[in-house]
Amino acid sequence: MTVMEKAAVSENVRNYMDEVYQKVLERNPSEKEFHQAVHGAFESLAPVFEKHPAYMEKGILEQLVEPERVIVFRVPWVDDNGKVHVNRGFRVQFNSAIGPYKGGLRFHPSVNVGIIKFLGFEQIFKNSLTGLPIGGGKGGSDFDPKGKSDDEIRRFCQSFMTELSNHIGPDRDVPAGDIGVGAREIGYLFGHYKRLKGGYPAGVLTGKGIGYGGSLARKEATGYGTVYFVNEMLKDAGTDFNGKTVVVSGSGNVAIYAIEKAHEFGAKVVACSDSSGYIHDKDGIKLDTVKQIKEVEYGRISDYVKHHPGAEYVEGCANIWSIPCDIALPCATQNEIDEASAKTLVNNGVKAVAEGANMPSTEEAIHVFQKNGVLFGPAKAANAGGVAVSALEMSQNSMRLAWSFEEVDAKLHGIMESIYKNAKEAAENYGQSGNLVAGADIAGFLKVADAMIAQGNI
Repeated sequence: MTVMEKAAVSENVRNYMDEVYQKVLERNPSEKEFHQAVHGAFESLAPVFEKHPAYMEKGILEQLVEPERVIVFRVPWVDDNGKVHVNRGFRVQFNSAIGPYKGGLRFHPSVNVGIIKFLGFEQIFKNSLTGLPIGGGKGGSDFDPKGKSDDEIRRFCQSFMTELSNHIGPDRDVPAGDIGVGAREIGYLFGHYKRLKGGYPAGVLTGKGIGYGGSLARKEATGYGTVYFVNEMLKDAGTDFNGKTVVVSGSGNVAIYAIEKAHEFGAKVVACSDSSGYIHDKDGIKLDTVKQIKEVEYGRISDYVKHHPGAEYVEGCANIWSIPCDIALPCATQNEIDEASAKTLVNNGVKAVAEGANMPSTEEAIHVFQKNGVLFGPAKAANAGGVAVSALEMSQNSMRLAWSFEEVDAKLHGIMESIYKNAKEAAENYGQSGNLVAGADIAGFLKVADAMIAQGNI
């Protein structure tokens, strides 16, 4: 597959970008998610290289696709029965042109270096779009926190941080949470970092508890931000959330708080999911029940029907996209909407799709949405609210102060409006009017690329 199959660009640009992409494939075999992320970005960026050939001459793409540093390490830990387990830890420090590396830690059995590189690559653009001084990074482990006791999770986190602490710092690399890493895990990680390094380095991790340096509205930020972004898309189309039917995949922080904000805006959310299956409540999801199950009991979404017998639970996640809706918010994991699911959504009348998760739609699915005039908000723009408030948490830590929930939420709302505006304008400026995928990639790229050139092609 070549990068420039459909782009109206010169043969010189086409050959250059295809050559760089082929090197990505050769140097990173079997990392299909990373290939997908790079390919998608390259499709968007072609008009930039046509208009500004200096980026080719400076070798910006060649540098952008190669992480500044990849760290892989052993994480031994002991379970409650005294048995030793060994997992693998990762941190990809991808690009520091505009600020310290910033990106979450994911604890999930699917984690490997290709997954972390795809997430880190996307993070470069996403962090740039926020307008805040943060570079791109990502990390995690193939450790599965499900079914583990608190003591086992604590011992794993301490072992993980023993090595990770050598590579991070408030002005160097600032991790946060992601799938499998919530407030509990961040607390254990921060406590061990503090024990190892001494002092009170509050800015080394974000997503911390409110009582020890965390930011109000951080937990809500990604979900709220996604809905704020969608609201901008809808306003441009002359409509809003009020009275709309919404389907949200996932039931973690992103999904829960996307549901909460969608409810506030007058929508009815009728479905959400976890890795086992999904629930469909025609009368509208009762969010208090979901919060109790997922945030307090750490249970399965199937428990919802015990409290609300009129709802339906279906095993398996894929068919959640067969539920008719006006707005779809994939907030679970990568590649959860494929071409067939996209066509089903379109046939059922979906008007807008926005990605709360990282790369939850395949390229084929995105093309289906765009071809059929569906408003589409790509992940690196629509879900940037989480990292934006993480950066605001860093600011509060540096200034030794704390903003109110309302202050942080207002800043988040403004950032998401600016991301939408900048992505829209970038698309228009490069002949991609209405294509927010291209606009987000272009707007994010330009800031990073110019900083790399200014600093001597770092």
